[in-house]
Amino acid sequence: MNRALAEVSLFGLVLAGCLLTVALARRWRAEASPDGGYVREQRRRLSLADAKAAAVRWTTTTNHREIGLLYIAFGTVAAIWGGIDGMMIRTHLLTPEATLWTEGTYNELFTMHGLTMLIFFVTPVFFGIGNYFLPLLIGADDMAFPRLNAVGFWLLPPSLLLARFGIIAEVTGALLAVVVPADRLSVLLAFKEPAIGWTVYPPLSLAPNPQTNFLLLGLHLSGIATTIGALNFITTVVYERDESIGWANLDIFSWNMLVTSAIVIFAFPLLGTALLMLLFDRNFGTTFFAVEGGGPILWQHLFWFWGHPEVYIIFLPATGLMSLILPKFVGRKLFGFKFIVYSTIAIGVLSFGVWAHHMFVTGVDPRVRASFMATSIAIAVPSAIKVFNWITTMWNGDVRLAAPTILCVGSIGLFIVGGVTGIFLAVIPIDVVYHGTYYVVGHFHLILMGIIPLMMFAASYYWYPLLTGRMYDRRLAIFQSSLLVVGSALTFMTLMALGFLELPRRYATYPAEYSGLQVVATVGAFLIGISVLMWLYNMLWSYFQGTPVETADPWDLKATEQFTPEWQWFEDRLERERGVPPSEPEEVRPSYVPAQGERPLSLYGRIVPVAKRVANDAGTGAAGGFVGTMLLTGTLLVAVALGSFDLEAFATLATFVGLPANLALGYGLFLLGGMTVWPLLFLSLGEYLPGELTLVTGLWYATVIASGFALAFYTGQSGLELVTYVLFVIVAHWVYGLGLAGTIAVLGGRQRRPSTGDDG
Repeated sequence: MNRALAEVSLFGLVLAGCLLTVALARRWRAEASPDGGYVREQRRRLSLADAKAAAVRWTTTTNHREIGLLYIAFGTVAAIWGGIDGMMIRTHLLTPEATLWTEGTYNELFTMHGLTMLIFFVTPVFFGIGNYFLPLLIGADDMAFPRLNAVGFWLLPPSLLLARFGIIAEVTGALLAVVVPADRLSVLLAFKEPAIGWTVYPPLSLAPNPQTNFLLLGLHLSGIATTIGALNFITTVVYERDESIGWANLDIFSWNMLVTSAIVIFAFPLLGTALLMLLFDRNFGTTFFAVEGGGPILWQHLFWFWGHPEVYIIFLPATGLMSLILPKFVGRKLFGFKFIVYSTIAIGVLSFGVWAHHMFVTGVDPRVRASFMATSIAIAVPSAIKVFNWITTMWNGDVRLAAPTILCVGSIGLFIVGGVTGIFLAVIPIDVVYHGTYYVVGHFHLILMGIIPLMMFAASYYWYPLLTGRMYDRRLAIFQSSLLVVGSALTFMTLMALGFLELPRRYATYPAEYSGLQVVATVGAFLIGISVLMWLYNMLWSYFQGTPVETADPWDLKATEQFTPEWQWFEDRLERERGVPPSEPEEVRPSYVPAQGERPLSLYGRIVPVAKRVANDAGTGAAGGFVGTMLLTGTLLVAVALGSFDLEAFATLATFVGLPANLALGYGLFLLGGMTVWPLLFLSLGEYLPGELTLVTGLWYATVIASGFALAFYTGQSGLELVTYVLFVIVAHWVYGLGLAGTIAVLGGRQRRPSTGDDG
């Protein structure tokens, strides 16, 4: 299979889905009419002049909010691209042998996955959030240098294209090869995605691949863009604050962006210098990192002197968002504000004194290693201060069930695990054993995925009403947030388990005894991917179809005296543009006072109704699943009679759980899944599918799960047999969906709940 064509096709499919969602949402968009009802909006078609005006506006703007949106959009596109790399890696690791991609292709995937996500996804998104909200939070009219701000962003798209030019050239060459002789495409076909690891270690990075030069230039250009943005943030915070805002009452997110920008100023110029030195080695015969010159270890020192501060460059903005958002949904102000500020500054300073803990296995002098072990353990202290203060902020508060709450609490849990395992890796004897294993991958991703993207999603939900003037689908947001947390925990804690078993990382193949845990990790990764697609759908659809906000205080922040400046700006804007008057809460209480109200139910009192609901759902679901599975089986028997389905596929199913290949055992497992897993998923997901929770929803659900069945039970059919197989699979699942939904409806199963304003 051609990896480049597969990746570009998947990327195009996701973007096409986004465009289709936008097109359908625009088509059915409804705006409030003067009498309070809703009428279908008649929109004129977009003309070429409109498109040109929009292009000129967005490419020449210096408005901080619009540049912030450009940063976020760019980072989202990069995240989709890098995320597809990650999904392809996990799909490859479903089998112990390199059956899907070659070993070289696997190396290309994890090289560009790491660089794309670190450099082109995380930092741009946080800089976008900072661009949009930091001036609002500090009362500034705009960033200090608006034009330089725009230049900083517009350096990023060409830097991404340079870094990923290998796959662009490969796909272009493959398409042109259909009509152009291959010898005329030699220049394009010479470019290959680098397979050198995301750390770009020499001597691998000195191999003669012209795309590596483009990659290094792209990374260097992105470093310049990041440095420009950091200078702008520092100047804005220092000189553009409103007179009423001093260092003592500067908000916590601005503090974190200030410290982050200071780290950037010291770290990224060094990376740029190291990249230029590597380019000179590759193209001009210097020996900075060659064995006969400075040596490859010199690159490791320079790279990690940037690389470990870079971890905190992408971590600190996430902690700033946590410290800003969490108090809003627990009804209490941030506990220990000053100590969190001090811990942020301490992390910024200590981040430059821990780089060599990445090099404990390279033969560094033991005395030097011991000093870096001490600083690596010490840097955990300010991180722990943040965690304890977050937990204390929640203590005895009025915790609200909302998507940002789930993401914040999930982030704290995942970060605790990721942080504690980082302390273990800071201890030299432990690191020597586990450094080359999946333990490091699990630890690293529990930080990178466990708190950083989760806080991006939390910020998107928290500020969505302010950004769009509409409210997203809150139920879908709660489900998506929960799925994201579960998927992250399942994937990366499983990788840590593989690390405990000392499975080496960075290998395209592995011993067969590890395949079970690899499958579990891949399932978790796909849960993450599905949740991200849900978020994309929710954001895009709600932009056109979401309920317009009728107040500038959708989260009741005034009731706990946490109505921060950006919401005050939004209130003024709503009043000015839409005539929405400011709202006042019925009751106001200081945010540091514990929530007053009725005594909450005991743990037992909370568990009993949930247990009854689960038992009822399980019973009706099992009955519906049995009926649906029997109907599905009858349809498949017809397919067997026509020769388009092989019953031996059920025997293979038994081997997935360690049982012998037996037809009866396999069908028993199939029946068990049809009565438990799929009905419970239907009852959980049914509220988020079109139609009522009856036959229509059953058809939608069955259509979705049919694709998984078709892939799992495919036995090599081709031609007309393949077409017949696919048709029977779809029809069989429609029958299953009708039987499942119909039985649940007859038995009085769960009905769609009415929407309430309390869903977050």
